[in-house]
Amino acid sequence: MVTIADVARHAGVAASTVSYVLSGKRTISTDTRERVQRSVRALGYRPNASARALASQRSNVLALVIPLRTGMHVPVMMQFAAAVVTTARRYDHDVLLLTADEGSDGLERVAQSSLVDALVVMDIELHDERVPVLRELPMPSVLIGYPDDADGLTCIDLDFVAAGAHCVDHLADLGHRSLALLGTPSAVYERQTGFAQRTLTGFAEAAERRGVLGVETPCEHTFDAILHTVRQLLDEHPDITGLVVQNEPIIGPLLDVLRRLGRRVPDDMSLVAICADDVAERQVPQLSSVSIPAERIGAQAVEALITKLEGGEVPALTLQPPSLTARESSCPAPHRDLTTA
Repeated sequence: MVTIADVARHAGVAASTVSYVLSGKRTISTDTRERVQRSVRALGYRPNASARALASQRSNVLALVIPLRTGMHVPVMMQFAAAVVTTARRYDHDVLLLTADEGSDGLERVAQSSLVDALVVMDIELHDERVPVLRELPMPSVLIGYPDDADGLTCIDLDFVAAGAHCVDHLADLGHRSLALLGTPSAVYERQTGFAQRTLTGFAEAAERRGVLGVETPCEHTFDAILHTVRQLLDEHPDITGLVVQNEPIIGPLLDVLRRLGRRVPDDMSLVAICADDVAERQVPQLSSVSIPAERIGAQAVEALITKLEGGEVPALTLQPPSLTARESSCPAPHRDLTTA
């Protein structure tokens, strides 16, 4: 069994220094702390969780706040949750999952309970009422997403503005001149949820920059709603030959709707989605897509929290650059006029 003494020898420090790094009871230089942490990982050292919690007056529990609200796609949220839980366990922390939409009151209740040491907060709105509370809580937090006013916060997210722009640029490079964004359900936009609003911004700015038509519309999750939305969209804009989709649950039904309306993908209608790679790859045809790096972002959120708990500094804002993979669902724009079926 690996001991603190083994870690100390490997890192070239005193055993007491290892103890201070693990407990957070004394300020240790960044270089030394990182050297000790590397040795802990290299040797697979696993401190006794109960003893460590008692010594540091910590619970060794992180809270993951995911309010399950109207319009949210739960499988995507759970990908982030799985990454948070897996990474937390690597640091000998458990995760308390909070799904009720309790707003700022819920955050204060959790902080006062002493159940957790720190918070990971998701589903961030541009003008999120929880932000002032997060700034004042006596525990560190990391947001997956970021509000308009992120001063004093630590935020990690995909760069959704760039993601929306990447989709437009991909289709414009293929010669498409009329594009539409099929976005999230209306409730998500009404809450001004950050990821949806920023994708909308990136789509609109890129369409203007490329000199193409860019139409945006929300879309609900039922088949009838998808059919109605797409039919109306094509009635009003029959020249649309490229669709950007930021609404994972509608992807399968959307392909059926396009077939019903006589639009072949990609011959008549190219399609690019912002979604998980496995979702894009199991469609027929496989979808060109910007992937959502849930595993990477969830892991970064936990790593940032652990660093903050140990007295370290972390960047205020970390944005993952988007990556677009071209697959079978996008091709050069057709050279003929289309009318709706």
